[in-house]
Amino acid sequence: MPNLIETAPAGVDTAVFTPVDLDGLFNGRGVSTPRRWPTTGGFNVWGNTFPAEGLPGDESGAVVEGVPYRLPGQGPEAAGSALDNVRCRGQSVPLPAGEPQWIHVLAAAERRTEDELVLHYADGTAHRQWLRVSDFWPETDQRFGELLAFRTRYLMYPRHSQHNMRPSVWSQRVPVTVPGTVTAVELPDNPAMHLFAMTLETRRTVEA
Repeated sequence: MPNLIETAPAGVDTAVFTPVDLDGLFNGRGVSTPRRWPTTGGFNVWGNTFPAEGLPGDESGAVVEGVPYRLPGQGPEAAGSALDNVRCRGQSVPLPAGEPQWIHVLAAAERRTEDELVLHYADGTAHRQWLRVSDFWPETDQRFGELLAFRTRYLMYPRHSQHNMRPSVWSQRVPVTVPGTVTAVELPDNPAMHLFAMTLETRRTVEA
């Protein structure tokens, strides 16, 4: 997915969105299809997963409240057989060159979780920012004020589906409070946090 620029009149500050490629960092399977039993995914220790039919079905991506995200393929043939999320274990995410003001993520947590990201800059400095992600579990209350990205109609277990539970994926954003060229984001070493996608937002004035 290329950079996406919101249309605006000349001279007006607008948002430029750049989806980040996470494919090489995926280390978890959080999506399954009910046609394959037992499921091979495991979002948490109970082997719960999101049903593929409740999530976007291909790499064309998704837009949540104006923010575009690049997603792994989640069609019926891919679900449960491919890695689809980053379980945070301190990985370093290289970023395309730029000076973002916000880092947006599609995320879910095994419990309401907050931890620090480390933003690494081109000048060799590093600054910490909080990433806060609410529980994917449907019976807990939203805590951190994220936007709801997706809520599926049921929850998958390894050998059955639970139709009175509706797990959620959230769209959260992290401010980049120190201006400068950010070259990488170091994720927390917190396996309760799962990232499905990441997008950078940069503000730019449209020229005439």
